Amino acid sequence: MKPRRISRAINVGGVTIGGGAPIVVQSMTKTFTHDVMSTIRQIKELEEYGCQIIRVAVPDKEAAEALPAIKKGISIPLIADIHFNYRLALAAIKAGVDGLRLNPGNIGEADKVSIVVKAAKERQIPIRIGVNAGSLPKELDPKLSTAQKMVAAAMGHIKILEGLDFDLIKVSLKAFDVPTTIAAYEDIADKIPYPLHVGITEAGPPHSGIIRSVAGISPLLYMGIGDTIRVSLTTHPREEVIAAYEILKSLNLRQRGPILVSCPTCGRAEVDIVSLAAEVEKRLAKIDKPIRVAVMGCAVNGPGEARDADIGIACGKGNAVLFKKGEKIGVVKEGDFIEALMREVEGF
Repeated sequence: MKPRRISRAINVGGVTIGGGAPIVVQSMTKTFTHDVMSTIRQIKELEEYGCQIIRVAVPDKEAAEALPAIKKGISIPLIADIHFNYRLALAAIKAGVDGLRLNPGNIGEADKVSIVVKAAKERQIPIRIGVNAGSLPKELDPKLSTAQKMVAAAMGHIKILEGLDFDLIKVSLKAFDVPTTIAAYEDIADKIPYPLHVGITEAGPPHSGIIRSVAGISPLLYMGIGDTIRVSLTTHPREEVIAAYEILKSLNLRQRGPILVSCPTCGRAEVDIVSLAAEVEKRLAKIDKPIRVAVMGCAVNGPGEARDADIGIACGKGNAVLFKKGEKIGVVKEGDFIEALMREVEGF
């Protein structure tokens, strides 16, 4: 693991991004923003799963008008995602959002960009420049690779903000293609001092999307690149937050919530480990203690892995051995496997 890239710290609604602060987990709502109660309910659920910053789409006046009520009803920083309409950006700032996601190059004339940036600066609201490979400016040099075009687009947007004496900047360079995304972030990492938000855009439904996201996000984090992350999935956003923390835990970068170790099962298993592990995973989802839990199913690796966990269970036919911090604490019957394990987890 390489040392973290040193970036300038910014404050987003009380959450520090960059400057060596822990990597922040973000997500985005899938509701219609103007549906205030549905949006608040979804954000509240994401808060329970550990989401630290939430982004909402602001495509129209109705969505902008909903922002004050949404902001009042949640406990985490709120980011407004805006394209093209500078009036919506101004409305979002007035509504009290904690950050903007916009590209100054698509807001319009220089005077409109200046108005938005001035308002953001007055209220110390950071702006994330978010470049996507699928929507690059047409005037870029066609000889450049996609990754190079992404970096060129970001640098152009940054230049606009810096020219207006604004430096509360965060940058993202996202593509669906993993090598393109990695190349773009590697390129820009040494060019700017600003924190980087990393992810793979439009990664897909959970099964393939998580794999693609891990393939793209993990190498960047391993190289020390990345101050915030979002796993973009075609599903409920809680799955994005869960997946993001699993990535961070696997690299020993964050320790929120349990780590579940379970055997893949094979012909030696004498119990249904697949169902058992799935139920334990479900029950562990909202626990925020950094605890290592093992669910094992045979005599070969089971006792050793269960012993190495904070709480572990090594299952055999009809009964299982429970372990706590390496010590055997009891034997339980098959019908009580899950309840016995979870009692120890909850009491740890």
